[in-house]
Amino acid sequence: MKQLVLIFILTLHLSCHDSQGHEIDPHKIKEDLNEILNDIANSYIYADEKEVALDCLKEYYTNEIKNIKTEEEKVLLFEYLLDEFYDSHVILNTNRQSSFRLYAPIYVTLKNGKAVVTNVWQNQISNLDGAILGSELLKVNGIEIAKKIEQFPTHCNDKTSDPVREWIINKVISGRRDEPRLLELKQTNNEIIEVDLDKLEIKKSSGLLNSRIENKIGIIEINNSLGQNDLISAFDTTLDDLMDTKGLIIDLRNTVDGGNSYVARGIMSRLISKPQAYQKHWSKRQYDGNPMVPRTWVEYVDPRDETYQKPVVILVGRWTGSMGEGLAIGLDGMNRAQIVGSEMERLAGEMNGFSFKHQNFGYRLSTAKLFHINGTPREEFVPTHYVKQTTTEVDETLDIGIELINKLIK
Repeated sequence: MKQLVLIFILTLHLSCHDSQGHEIDPHKIKEDLNEILNDIANSYIYADEKEVALDCLKEYYTNEIKNIKTEEEKVLLFEYLLDEFYDSHVILNTNRQSSFRLYAPIYVTLKNGKAVVTNVWQNQISNLDGAILGSELLKVNGIEIAKKIEQFPTHCNDKTSDPVREWIINKVISGRRDEPRLLELKQTNNEIIEVDLDKLEIKKSSGLLNSRIENKIGIIEINNSLGQNDLISAFDTTLDDLMDTKGLIIDLRNTVDGGNSYVARGIMSRLISKPQAYQKHWSKRQYDGNPMVPRTWVEYVDPRDETYQKPVVILVGRWTGSMGEGLAIGLDGMNRAQIVGSEMERLAGEMNGFSFKHQNFGYRLSTAKLFHINGTPREEFVPTHYVKQTTTEVDETLDIGIELINKLIK
């Protein structure tokens, strides 16, 4: 009997402790809201360009605090606040079941007011019909796309602006984690079809990279591992085995989660024979109420170990993100590789992490702008050898890359 009483008391204590750990305290939420708004105003390098009024954010989200009843609703408050800036690089370091995913396996572009499927993640999907390319997106989960944009939980950005609308559309098809993603599409032949994104088979890559040789051309596929430092050693071993090939293709079309500059420099350093500038940074700082002072600096990479001397081609696409984009513009700026593919993920800026005072999660903001060495903003870079995706029957980007390698050899 005493044991049962002790178990009951212990269970009650743990239950109370857990509920206190998830207690919703409006005052603490308001403090953290003010903190993130202050960080956005002082540190987010794109705040002015986004033209999202901080006064609107403060008024709307402060008013929402009284409606928060659960821990999940608290997380979503901050998630939606960051979504106001229609910037996929600016995110919380956590998510919940009803959070929006960060990306989808297809990409939609606004053309003459219509939402058109322009890209599919071809090299990562094993069962997608290429006939959806060029199709118009009509509905998501049975709701017309214009209505979905209107319903998207942001309130201070301009939903009549094409950049905002296109970003929201792709966020909507990425979908919430706990909801289906049923797309109604009108194909170019006017046939209406339905595509269930959750039934697509996304390939599971094993290892940090894959490599092979085709007609004496080395091909290295990076498996979304640019954030794993061990990739440098794996790349070194693989490249050493490919030194006798007549050309090299590095496939960055599956680097959707980005990475770090240590890994990127590790890769670039094996492809150059002298120190070279690969990226420009720009930021501004203000201290003690004095004038805002801009700062520009250029980042270099030094050669390392044996240099691969043959022609290099880099493959990129809509799922080449962040440091993958930096790697592409770096090699392009050093004239060390030809870039083949479509627009990339267009994740803008150099990221830094920030913490809340009361929450056990933080957030990331862009604190410096990044540029191609020629001055082009990284997020605006378009490959010299642009590939408009027209089919999934063949890998058009890879085929053009191989063709280009052969021309460079000749």
